[in-house]
Amino acid sequence: METTSAIDLLLTRLKALQSSPANYQVPNLWNSEVTGATEHSPASWFIERIEAIQQSGNSTPHFALKENWHKSAVVYNLFVRFGTAFDHDGDGTISREPLSSGFRETGTLLKAIALLPYIKKLGANTLYLLPLTEIGTANRKGSLGSPYAIKDPMKLDPKLAEPALDLSPETLLKAFVEAAHLLGMRVVLEFVFRTASTDSNWIENHPDWFYWLKEGVPSNSYGPPQFDQDTLNRIFSQVDRHELAYLPAPSEAFKGQFAPHPVTVKKTDEGIEARDANGEPCRIASAFSDWPPDDRQPAWTDVTYLKMHTPEEFNYIAYNTIRMYDEALTEPTAINTGLWDEISSIIPRFQEEYGIDGAMMDMGHALPPLLKKTIVEKARATRPDFVFWDENFNPTAEIRDEGFNAVFGSLPFVINDIIYIRGLLNFLNKTGVALPFFGTGENHNTPRVPFRFPKEAAGRNYSRFIFTLAAILPTLPFIQAGMEVTEWHPVNLGLNFTDEDRAAFPPETLPLFSPAAIDWKESNTLPPLNNYIQKIIAIRSQYLDTILSGEAGSIGIPYVSHEQLFAIKRTAGGHSLLFIGNSNMQEPITGGLEFGMETGELTDLISGEAHPITSHRLEATLQPGECMLFLLPTEN
Repeated sequence: METTSAIDLLLTRLKALQSSPANYQVPNLWNSEVTGATEHSPASWFIERIEAIQQSGNSTPHFALKENWHKSAVVYNLFVRFGTAFDHDGDGTISREPLSSGFRETGTLLKAIALLPYIKKLGANTLYLLPLTEIGTANRKGSLGSPYAIKDPMKLDPKLAEPALDLSPETLLKAFVEAAHLLGMRVVLEFVFRTASTDSNWIENHPDWFYWLKEGVPSNSYGPPQFDQDTLNRIFSQVDRHELAYLPAPSEAFKGQFAPHPVTVKKTDEGIEARDANGEPCRIASAFSDWPPDDRQPAWTDVTYLKMHTPEEFNYIAYNTIRMYDEALTEPTAINTGLWDEISSIIPRFQEEYGIDGAMMDMGHALPPLLKKTIVEKARATRPDFVFWDENFNPTAEIRDEGFNAVFGSLPFVINDIIYIRGLLNFLNKTGVALPFFGTGENHNTPRVPFRFPKEAAGRNYSRFIFTLAAILPTLPFIQAGMEVTEWHPVNLGLNFTDEDRAAFPPETLPLFSPAAIDWKESNTLPPLNNYIQKIIAIRSQYLDTILSGEAGSIGIPYVSHEQLFAIKRTAGGHSLLFIGNSNMQEPITGGLEFGMETGELTDLISGEAHPITSHRLEATLQPGECMLFLLPTEN
């Protein structure tokens, strides 16, 4: 008997609500190219959007296997709870609770479905969703909690559903994947395998999967182990040489804070009551930044590390048990087998239940290599085209050989410093690019590109510059939701923020932890970049073979007469493309490049304007952040 699709079920529920009043504001950008917002009946608006997906979509919702689909991926990164949030009642706030209509102002999977045609029109063909799973409540950051504090990896956050529909978030995720596939788009989910919430559902039945602290250890003194400078030097030296046998361990006093296993757990009305092997009370050990070992970030109160290995002599949290694993932990007898089996079964269950197309591994660099290999093999047993992205900054052959199709990126690229970027590209030109990395100037852990100059044209200029530059490199073009409307407010304070930033943006102000919305309505008073992004992605698709080449020597950096003009020459597949961009976001810059041909004319693929070459030289003036792309004659 044929079963009802999740989309059909969703439409049935919405049609029963069509009489709801038209007092639900929706940003115009979600359905047009103008800013502002318009009132609708929520059910009617969603019905219109979903029926349009059905009518314009592929009649065969399931893709044929295509192992290399990831090479042409253009990624739209969406944190659903934030990226589809909006002030639907116009009262100036994003409510944590549903409106009287039963629809939410925080982001939901229903709104993510409605946003799919917008994302497709932008030029993206791959949806990358930050974690959707149920969030822990203990020591919660902000008022909504961090999506990385995973309470149950197989349950979804109930706040991603719309109470008016009386449908589970699991049903809505099925509908989301169905809708994306109808539009020819792939879905990649982020999975968190290294940590769990401090009130994880696993704790009661699997206390051996966690690290425990003795109850008497003061919370205000618990944190990363301290090492003297000589020991730090030895640690860095051994890790650099990949000599991981007998790595320097923390002090006996530090290790003595951790409760010995086996731990027994009893559930009470107040929560979890736990006792260690000596019968003494103990509690879950919260996590902290383990690398570098002299990092002094405060403890991460809402998450704990999962205990990947069983030897009691390594029963503590430190760099050599969490990431730079001591060689002794590679022995088969050291593996925490039950935990590894559970972790490696999660993606296959999501494949079976939802039909997802890929996975991003949070903290993949901190997973034991054998576990990573097992996760990849199990997921590809039935889906050889299933993609894996690694949160790793090194696009190396080693990561490729582990089965990954792309890496998060290279830190200098994210820093948005043109000197670092030039150095990175010089290096990649010499070594080649074994794996694509995310082509972006921002992600949810870094400052937005316009962060240092919010609501100013300079931020929009640099967003345009960095996206164009990334699009002609062997990367996966990556659009963090809101980049196209020059959103400047940080999602989280991870990399490249100052102490002043951390003081200015506590968790209560950060979208990763609390209710917030992108400025969909006014686009931060600046014209959105939607049309520009569409044009760049279309040009990229024309010359994809040239752009995707990762061969050494395929990323040339020609000399330009002005240091603030940045040029790249991509040569492969019988074509040569020349990028010229103005890295000055405030002033126009004039400069010239030398060519082999004495005279001629080159047409900018972006603007359509012709530029003459005279006496072997092209002279051009570029406005702040402006970019040009030229298809070169083969002899140049």
